[in-house]
Amino acid sequence: MDAGATVEGRVRDEVRARGIDPQRDPESVRHLVDEAILESLTHGPLDDVATLGTTVFHAVAGFGLLQPYFDDPLVEELWINEPGRVFVAREGRSELTTVVLNEGQVRDLVERMLRRSGRRLDLSSPFVDAMLPDGSRLHVAIPDITREHWAVNVRRFVVRARTLDDLVGRGTLTATAAAFLDAAVISGLNVVVAGGTQSGKTTFVNALLGCVPAMERIVTCEEVFEISLHHPDWVALQTRDASLEGTGAVPLRRLVREALRMRPTRLVVGEVRQAEALDLLVAMNSGMPSMATLHANSAREAVTKLCTLPLLAGQNIAADFVVPAVAGCVDLVVHLVNERSGVRRVREICALPGRVDSGVVEMADVYVDRGHGLERGRGFPPHEERFRQNGFDLAELLGAEDGSGWSR
Repeated sequence: MDAGATVEGRVRDEVRARGIDPQRDPESVRHLVDEAILESLTHGPLDDVATLGTTVFHAVAGFGLLQPYFDDPLVEELWINEPGRVFVAREGRSELTTVVLNEGQVRDLVERMLRRSGRRLDLSSPFVDAMLPDGSRLHVAIPDITREHWAVNVRRFVVRARTLDDLVGRGTLTATAAAFLDAAVISGLNVVVAGGTQSGKTTFVNALLGCVPAMERIVTCEEVFEISLHHPDWVALQTRDASLEGTGAVPLRRLVREALRMRPTRLVVGEVRQAEALDLLVAMNSGMPSMATLHANSAREAVTKLCTLPLLAGQNIAADFVVPAVAGCVDLVVHLVNERSGVRRVREICALPGRVDSGVVEMADVYVDRGHGLERGRGFPPHEERFRQNGFDLAELLGAEDGSGWSR
């Protein structure tokens, strides 16, 4: 047995004997590692003691060979397709790492990641979504859902933008568009943030919520906790899977309904995928300013999706009700893209004036990127009176004239 395995074995024995939780008490593990190395040194010299200590500490209290990627502030996502193929993404670009694991190490890592989540993974529940202690989101799928190997994905949240100004600094949108969105949020407009996977939807919602006045109460509903705010009055809710007996599940629809009983002045629904879209529309229609995210390839597709998803709530829900409801409830749609360079940008900010023409919701471009950056479009948002009541001059915010000479 090599020195590293000997030291690791001694540390694990002491951890079990003393009942230490390595993830909750890493300092105690670090102390045990130092003690085990000193004891090993009495039996002969060890090569590169510092590296040995770090390796053992990562193996016991961290995520082993993957820990350096968790410590790297540039790594946004990490995934395992099979034990010998571990990938990471930095600044939107993926790369194959040199890490080679075995099946047992992958399972041990997943078990360690799930230990504090209370969520399970077995043949009856071959998928799991969970949050790691550092706020990262874990997703795992196992055979026979996958062909042969466990598929592991960890989405990390690094360099999170807290404000719209942070996003302006990163080139996500222009300062003028940010000023308009800030005013729209303060004025209580309903905003939907759409885009593809890894386009930055959650980060953008975080930044939008940074505009909400401190005296308001925010309630967020998500499948797994992702939104992170520094707001004095904020309650975060997440869904819950069913127990082994098949009971106790709390779906997103239930969360939205319960959130409405918690006296929110702002409701946020993270990742609208199914019938919870109906509950979101009901909340918006009640006059409560709301935000939501959903997958879509354009602002138009996002609106189309919102007109379709509520129909999943039951046969008694008709398109004749849903389409006008979307037109009347949703005020703005922000569409984000993840460019090939890895940069996330706002592609369009569209307004819904509240009208329906031949069953199609009317939309107007407030800001749009036609290949030369985000520019002022011809559209204006609804509820100009709300802007005025909150001290904003909408014409001044958007400009009375755009670059083409068009004026309001």
